[in-house]
Amino acid sequence: MKILKFAAIDIGSNAIRLIIYHVVEDVRGVVFNKNESYRVPLRLGQESFDHQYISKNTTGKLVDCMIAFEKLMKVHEVMDYRACATSAMRDAKNNAEIVAQVLEKSTIRIEIISGQVEADYIYANHLFQSLAIDKAFLYADVGGGSTELTLFHHNIAEASASFKIGTIRLLNDNVHEDTWEEMKKWLKETCKGKKDLEIIGSGGNINQLSKLAASKKKSELSFDVVKDLYQDIKKLSYEERISDMGLKPDRADVIVPAAEIFLNIMRWSDAELINVPKTGMGDGIIRKLYQEYKAK
Repeated sequence: MKILKFAAIDIGSNAIRLIIYHVVEDVRGVVFNKNESYRVPLRLGQESFDHQYISKNTTGKLVDCMIAFEKLMKVHEVMDYRACATSAMRDAKNNAEIVAQVLEKSTIRIEIISGQVEADYIYANHLFQSLAIDKAFLYADVGGGSTELTLFHHNIAEASASFKIGTIRLLNDNVHEDTWEEMKKWLKETCKGKKDLEIIGSGGNINQLSKLAASKKKSELSFDVVKDLYQDIKKLSYEERISDMGLKPDRADVIVPAAEIFLNIMRWSDAELINVPKTGMGDGIIRKLYQEYKAK
């Protein structure tokens, strides 16, 4: 038996995550086991989407976070890692300066990736190989700064798009009506004729909605369940969502716009069901790292 350790750092608009995997090789094959997960609610998108700039104070917190993650990876004896930043860092005009500052204070090299690369990492999870091959699935990753959509059919990515529609942008009223129309048009044209289309939902908010769902089969959410959850949560104040529903402070506000985004995706794609496998970009990064390790 051989045990390999890899890590992924996902620098998002609402939070920063470090996940550490044990990849176990033995005579039976390869098994991916998530060993540790750390999350820091540093909202880079709050500044980036409003001012296209990340402040010195927030940059300092990001640097501290990367130093902490570096030490954690050292303690866990991680053999390789990848740190990827998405929408908030893409929009920040001082992103190159931030990347350089992180590298100066630590050994962490941050890659600012495109929406297409995000989709590629998601596809690396092989989620669709376990689903009905003759059906079409729409992968929807709703983040703080953007929504990534990919249509899969016969385990092949037929079309993908990235839209600047995210939970932090909506909270800050930074989503133009034209962008909504652009997403609506793409979904209607791309998903036209796809019978019994289902959505694969990704992101912390859809995972939380799945936990809140009353249905026993929590990995699947119908349109009506998501709509009822949206209406129930929206009625509560921010404080009530924390005290009564047990939501984290940095989740209690963004979960409402997230539900709104998913409902629109379901309406415009004519999908009645969301599958929630609870995997994301970080999990795909781990699989890519292992593929690269084996290729060497």
